[in-house]
This record gives sequence, C-alpha cells and structure tokens, in this order.
Amino acid sequence: MELQHKVILLLLLLFHLLLVSAQTDSRDYSGLTSLTQSWTNKPQSWVGTDPCGSNWDGIRCTSSRITQLKLPGLNLGGQLSSAIQSLTELDTLDLSYNPGLTGKIPPEIGNLKKLKSLALVGCGFSGPIPDSIGSLKQLTFLALNSNKFSGNIPRSLGNLSNINWLDLAENQLEGPIPVSDDQGRPGLDLLLEAQHFHMGSNKLTGTIPSKLFNSSMKLEHVLFDSNQLQGTIPSSISLVSTLEVMRFDRNKLSGGLPLNFKNLGKLSELYLAHNNFNSSLPDLTGMNSLTYVDLSNNSFNSSDIPSWVSSLPELTTAILGDNLLSGTLNLSNGYSNNLQLINLVDNSITALQPNKVPNFQLILANNPICLENGVSQLSYCKVPQVIPAYSTPPNNCSPASCSSNQISSPNCKCSFPYTGLLISRALSFSNYSNTSYYKDLEQTLLDTFHKQNVPVDSVSLSNPFRNSTSDNFQLTLDVFPSQTDRFNTTGVLTIAFLLSNQIYKPPEFFSPYIFKGDAYGFYGGEPGSKSSNTGIIVGVVVAVSVLVVLALLAGIYAIRQKRNARRSSELNPFVNWEQNKNSGTAPQLKGARWFSFEELKKYTNNFSESNTVGSGGYGKVYQGVLASGELVAIKRAAQESMQGAVEFKTEIELLSRVHHKNLVGLVGFCYEKGEQMLVYEYIANGTVMDSLSGKSGIWMDWVRRLKVALGAARGLAYLHELANPPIIHRDIKSSNILLDNHLNAKVADFGLSKLLVDSERGHVTTQVKGTMGYLDPEYYMTQQLTEKSDVYSFGVLMLELVTARRPIEQGKYIVREVMRVMDTSKDLYNLHSILDQTIIKATRPKGLEKFVLLAMRCVKEYAADRPTMAEVVKEIENIIGHAGLNPNSESATTSETYEEASGVNVQHPYGDEDFSYSGVFPSTRVEPQ
Repeated sequence: MELQHKVILLLLLLFHLLLVSAQTDSRDYSGLTSLTQSWTNKPQSWVGTDPCGSNWDGIRCTSSRITQLKLPGLNLGGQLSSAIQSLTELDTLDLSYNPGLTGKIPPEIGNLKKLKSLALVGCGFSGPIPDSIGSLKQLTFLALNSNKFSGNIPRSLGNLSNINWLDLAENQLEGPIPVSDDQGRPGLDLLLEAQHFHMGSNKLTGTIPSKLFNSSMKLEHVLFDSNQLQGTIPSSISLVSTLEVMRFDRNKLSGGLPLNFKNLGKLSELYLAHNNFNSSLPDLTGMNSLTYVDLSNNSFNSSDIPSWVSSLPELTTAILGDNLLSGTLNLSNGYSNNLQLINLVDNSITALQPNKVPNFQLILANNPICLENGVSQLSYCKVPQVIPAYSTPPNNCSPASCSSNQISSPNCKCSFPYTGLLISRALSFSNYSNTSYYKDLEQTLLDTFHKQNVPVDSVSLSNPFRNSTSDNFQLTLDVFPSQTDRFNTTGVLTIAFLLSNQIYKPPEFFSPYIFKGDAYGFYGGEPGSKSSNTGIIVGVVVAVSVLVVLALLAGIYAIRQKRNARRSSELNPFVNWEQNKNSGTAPQLKGARWFSFEELKKYTNNFSESNTVGSGGYGKVYQGVLASGELVAIKRAAQESMQGAVEFKTEIELLSRVHHKNLVGLVGFCYEKGEQMLVYEYIANGTVMDSLSGKSGIWMDWVRRLKVALGAARGLAYLHELANPPIIHRDIKSSNILLDNHLNAKVADFGLSKLLVDSERGHVTTQVKGTMGYLDPEYYMTQQLTEKSDVYSFGVLMLELVTARRPIEQGKYIVREVMRVMDTSKDLYNLHSILDQTIIKATRPKGLEKFVLLAMRCVKEYAADRPTMAEVVKEIENIIGHAGLNPNSESATTSETYEEASGVNVQHPYGDEDFSYSGVFPSTRVEPQ
C-alpha cells in the first residue's frame, strides 16, 4: 500500500511539474488548435500541449504568447479559419508555398492589430481580398501574390500607412486602380512609405489615375504589367524621383510618354512592350541610370534611331522591335562598353553605317536591310537564338552517383535539395552567356543562408528560361543541406521564409524577384517534444526494444526475400504479368501482346530503311505486317531516349487501360535484348500537323477541321472522365493527333501521361514536361498538373486548326497574336490576316467565330476559367450542328489533295519547313528540362 501511495504522489508531482513548466498561454494554444484542427501535413514536432515550451517548428513566442507563425513550404492543406483572430499577439504570419491551403481569407484576420508581416505567396486562396486587411495599421509587408483572388483591389489598403511591400500580382483581380477621392475614401496614393507596387498579371481595367503618384512617395518598383489598362501614362509618375523599375508592358496603353519623363533620373528598367503606343520614339537622353529598355510591339515611329541608344552609359539592352522605325542605324557613334543587345527586329531599317558587325549583339531580322543580296546570312539578320543552357558546375570534384531522388550537389554530395523557381520580374541584362551573373546570384544566396545560420552546403541554379508571356526570367534553384542528406522541417521553412519575405536581397540585376517553392517530401532529423514525460519515454523505449528483438529474426527473413524479389524485378519488371510463352499474350493487359525481338525483326524486314515511316528524338517508327496480315506501326526507342524499365512497364499498363475510337490502340510491346518497342495500330494518313502544313497532301477543308477537333476532344474527354483513374495526356499537339483512312482523329503518344488518383485531389504535383507553345502557363508556374492543362493545349490546337500556323513561329506566339488582332465587333472577328486562307477563300466557314471564342476560353490564363473537355465536346457538337452537319457522321472516305479539292496549286506558308515526322506516328516532343 505504501508503494501505491508513492506512485500516486510521484504522478501528482509530475503532473504539477508539467503544468508549471508549460510556457504557452492557454488562449493561444486553444486558438492554434482550433485554427489547425483540419489542416493536413502539420509538422511532426507539434506534439503535446505547449507550443512555446516545446519549440514547435514554425512557432515563435514572446512571454508565453505566440507572436510568429512561419510555416512556408510545408505542403499544408486545409483552410484559414476565423480562429486566426485568437492569436492576438501575432506580428508575423507566413503560410506561403502551401497550395493545399484554399478557400477565402476570413475577415477576422483584420483583428490581428499587431501584425507587421503577412505572406500568403503561392497558396490556393480565392475570393475577394478582405477589406479588413486595411485595418492592420502596423503592417509593413503584404504579399498575396500567386493565388486566385478575385474582385477589386480593396480601397481600404490605402489605410496601410506603414506598408513597404505590396504584392498582389498573379491573381484574378479586376476593376480600376483605387485612389482616394473627395468623399474621404482611401486609395493606393496614400501609401507614402511604400517602395513596391507589384500588381502585374491580373485583370485590372480603366486608366492609370493621375492621382496615383505624387512627389511624397518613395516608390522604387511599379509593376502593373499584363493587365488591361488603357489610356496614357500620367505625367505625375515623373514626380516619383525614387523610381527604379517601371513595368506597364502588356496592357492597352496608347499615346506617348509624358514630356517630363526624363526627370526619373534613377530609373533603371523600363518595360512598355506590347501596348498601343503610337507616338514618336521617346527621347531618353540624360536618363543615365537606365540599363534595360523594352519598347517593342508598339507603333513608335522615328526616321532615325535616337542617339540615346548609344549615349546612355549604363544601358545593357534596348529592345525596340516590331515598331515603325526607319532610316539608318549609325554605328559610328561611341557605344557604351556595357551595351549587350540592340533588338530592332520587324522595323523598316534600310541601312547600317558603317556596314560592319558591332561588338554587341545586334538584331535586324525582318528589316529591309536584311532583304538585300548577300546580307541575310549575316549574324545581325538572323532571328535571336534561345537562351543557352546553364547549370551550376561542380566545385573541383566529380559528381557523385546518387540513388533515386537524390541529386549530386555542387560539392558532389548526394542529398535531397529543397527546390523551387527563382524569378526575376525585371532582369537588367541580356547576355545569358556571361556566367558571372549566375555566379553572383549563387554567392549572394549562399551568403544569406550562412548569415542566417541555415544548414546549407551549397546552392545550384539551372534551366534559365525567359517566359515570353510575362517576360519574367526564371531559374530552378536547388538548395542542398549540410552535414546530412536532407533538411528537417525547420531547415525548409527557414529557407522558404527568407525568400518569401524578401529577406534575401539579390544583386541589382535580378531585382525585384519572387520565389515559388516546391513541396518537400524528404524530411529528416525531426525534433521530438521537449515536454514529453521522461518515464513515458523510458517505457516506450523499453517496449520498442522488446518489439525490435522479437521482430528481428522475422525481419531478416523478410528483407532477404524482398531483396531477392527486387533483384528479379529490376532484371525484368514484367515477371508478375504471368506471361504466356506459347501465345505471347499477357492476360492482365486486356489483349496487349508480348512480342519477341525476333518477331518484330521479321515483321519489319529486319528494321529496314524502306519500312521506316517516321523518326525523331525518341528513335524510329517502322511499318510492320503481322503474320495475320494486320498492318502495325512499331515505335523503337533509341538507346539514349529509353525509359527506365519500371517507367516503360507503367506506360504499357496505362495504354492498356484506354479503349476508344478516338485514341490510338496499343497492339503490343517488346522488352528484351536491351530494346523497348511499342506496337500500335497503323494509322494511314499521318498527323494533323502534316495535313495543315501541306506535307501529307490531304486537303483539310473547314468541315474536316471541325470533325478533327471533335474527334480529338472526344478522345481527351474519355481520358479525363471515363478512364479509371482519370488520365492527363500532358502533350496534346497537332503532331500527336493522327488521321485514319476516314480522316477520323485519334489521340496518340501517351509517353508523358499521368494518372490522377483520388489522393491527389484534382492535381498532380510533378516536374513540368510538354511541348513549348502548347504548355499550360499555370502548370508551368505552379508545377500542378490538372485536366485543365490538357484543355489549354487543346485550345492552342484549335487555333492551329483555324490558322494553320505553328504555336510559336519566328518568336510570335499564336495565342497572343490572335488576342492582338481579334475584335468581336468586326467581320470574322477581324481575323482575316491570321486565318488560313485556304478555308476562307471559297465560302465563309460556318461557326468559325464560335470556334475561335471556344478556343480562347480554353487558353485562359487560369485553369479555373477554362471549360472541361466534356463542355468543349458539347460546344463543338453544337457548332457542327448549327452548320447543318451531323456531328456523329464519319469524315470523308477519300483523301483529296490540295490540288484536287481546290483546282489550284496552293503554296502553303510552311511547306518548306523540315518536319521530323513523315509517317503514321507523332514526332519527338520538346521538353523543358
């Protein structure tokens, strides 16, 4: 009995100690519990009832009150509830890079009166931005960019008198830019402490209010690019003497620059491209801080190239292409040593004095001077090349050979890096071959991480890319851990916080920037709860030890068995398919046949050149005749483009799931003797791309194009809605749509396809792959793949059907070109200049306008604004029905040539291009690395 009393007293003492040692205010713990009760993927360190005393990851406290909630990059899921108002002492809230956080921002967030920093970058929040945020008077940093916020910019933000950073970019905000008015309502013009207005990539309309700018402001970055603003740039902007970066490109602005524009002596980067400016080319003489100027794709006119192009001392880049400039370009002037590029493509330059190649890059392609004999081959008459590849080189070591998912760091250590996209919104250089820029960026990143005591071994930059839609420049950033092969939660959220809150300061040539972090799935070294009872821990350790001993013998046996099975599977991943050696069939594949190498060698006449019907980066396609007499197309992978064995097996299993008349059928496969081959049904009339280009000789009238679109749409709708689980194709394009004997469309090439399982809640987070020109910009930026990514690609295909133009041609993007000329108030929507003349020459194509409108809905910037493929099918059926045709009838049974159908020899604008595909299977795809 005495022993029992002692045990009870000991328990009471321990309980008392636990209560005394608790350091978290009960109100904060209760509020935090309510806020996060429905969240998924919470940090493993969140154990116990004492966040402050137990050092929960992402939580910082002062005097028992939670003051900082920093949880960026942890792949959290759920919603931000009204319980956030319970954390009344909060001064920092950062939930960035958690796309699983969705829903609306509760208005109760306005009760956090001590909040100084609010960062929700790259989440999935939607709905209006709450007016109540305007009551957070102490707020200095507000970053709501890269979400799905809609509605107007709240006027109440004008009450944030201490705000320094205001970023609302990459949302769906609309309406005018709010400024204060005579009724006492606030506006953005009252933000006199703000240095950053980042409002690009929204849907803002109206004019730029003159009242928006005044001489008391401290603005450094004004970014309103990619909106729908009209009118002129107000002269009041010249009052902001602190301005360094200005972006009003990709709007509908007109007129010219204000006369006092040259007063902006600190202006470094100026972006005004893709507007309707129609004045004389502005005189920027004396603006000696300018480094980067882009005035392209307007109607600026000048009879001479202005002298400021050569006289500005810091200028690296002048992009003046696609304007109305004419006359002579004088190279005799002394040009700055900093000058890297002058781009005058698509103007009317007639002469060069003296006629020599300068020591900087000069581009005069599509000017009259480049049409002269012997001139077109000069370097300045050629279309600019793509950005050269770059990847941080090893630091005087040999890259390590790493296991799956691990990457060799610049210091040649295998580890799991934290990754994301580092994006410059105003890059001040154009010489991408000069690696010193990248090295400076790498060093400043490393210095910042080390200064903040983050356990970082090294950083790597790769995949430089300039987005033609936004003109932003981006790099893939890999941050490698030190001392161990992976980061713990604290390491990830610290790195993410330094980037989301702009604590990292890049070199001037890369500023301003944003970071978009990826989900990290390799956590290690997670701390335990410090408030755990020691006796419980000892007991657990003892129990676990006993279990370990008991399980050891069974574990050894299981490991040996698993190792043997793995070895067998690695040698042949198909061992579990119960292959029938006699018939060559695999019953689990619903008829997909297992061919031997010798069989396919025989069917293709020893893979002879005469049987070759297509080729590309993947290898070659051969026509074969099976013993039954059936024609097949055999896709034989080249050695350098082979997939892993498991990936090859996965693709075969995926292809065997789908059976639809508008999908190319898989007949079988071969996996032996180091070969990977897929055997498909033979599709006689090649690709849609071949027919549109004139290469196949098949006449594609308007009706046939409609039915091609309908067939391809039906095939895609089947993949999205009837396949179980749904399948995202990921590489829809004209070279992946084949035409059979009746010109019925069949979707082909599932090499990049992805299954959408229930656990992925509508999207697959995956490395970006696809074909440039067809690639969904939202998928590219977020790495979240959805069925709507296929819808975007299909919209580009629809525009290709009506224009017969490639998606990207001579640097011009078909989606943007259609947007530029389209006017729904005019005949054929003013698309005469861009439509394929062969379909409008004879009669007016019925339903073309509705077809184009549907295509433009498919290529909306945000996936939520696009229709589903089922809706696309229904609308195309309606278009065909209203044209008096039967959407369910077979296409024409003959393949007329251009000459037979039209009676004339049609010279197609793309007839001389070098297409890699010449047969029945799609050409190679181009994938961003």
